[in-house]
Amino acid sequence: MTPGTESPTADAVIDAGDVADPSASPAPARRRGGRAAVIAVASVALIVVAAVAFSIGRLSTLAEPTPTTTSAEAGFARDMQVHHLQGVELAMIVRDATDDDEVRLLGYDIATTQAQQAGQMYGWLAEWGLSQAGSEPSMTWMTRPALDGAAGHDDHAASDPGAHVPGAPMPGLATPAQVDELRGLTGVDAERRFLELMIAHHQGAVEMADAVLARSTNGVVVALAQSIVDSQTSEIELMTGMLAERTPLG
Repeated sequence: MTPGTESPTADAVIDAGDVADPSASPAPARRRGGRAAVIAVASVALIVVAAVAFSIGRLSTLAEPTPTTTSAEAGFARDMQVHHLQGVELAMIVRDATDDDEVRLLGYDIATTQAQQAGQMYGWLAEWGLSQAGSEPSMTWMTRPALDGAAGHDDHAASDPGAHVPGAPMPGLATPAQVDELRGLTGVDAERRFLELMIAHHQGAVEMADAVLARSTNGVVVALAQSIVDSQTSEIELMTGMLAERTPLG
């Protein structure tokens, strides 16, 4: 997948819904109503992004040989969809939990990008005539040997099939308890926890992308996986700095 692009129109609508007169003191009920409207608008925008990406994903596979249902390409498309959709969930949670513009913009960028990429991978599987649910446990494709001479961004993670167990949690995936914890936080506490979870989430996504780079020569899959490695590695650096700014010294 190519990285998702922001929707300036949707972003403008969302930001406009969050702007308030500094001299005014809106009633709590009104603020809650505004938040609900913001979430609704953002959710509609993400659905549109995913739908467009689905169409692009189907078209992008037309010139490639069709992968099998147990291929690394199919396993990556299924597992990375799950991984990305949790990234969207975490990003939308923090957008509702903080008024910090930097964190909210980051959350919006992550949500739109990962929704677009998830839609693209759904489109791949549809075009390949493969089920969205695999016949094998998740992560099975990552336990199989890499192609001869192939290596990913992280050689150890990408090429060592013993590093993973079929059906085990995907790298960097937040647990249900961690997601619930984030939902219960607000302000700087929410920002810090989100950044901690999303740094680990991105590191896991890079590991998965590296694994498929070591196991596939499919053009559209390789292009998407490399874009994930590049963009999420950059965002890890950004979020590490943001987390340090929000972590008390001593």
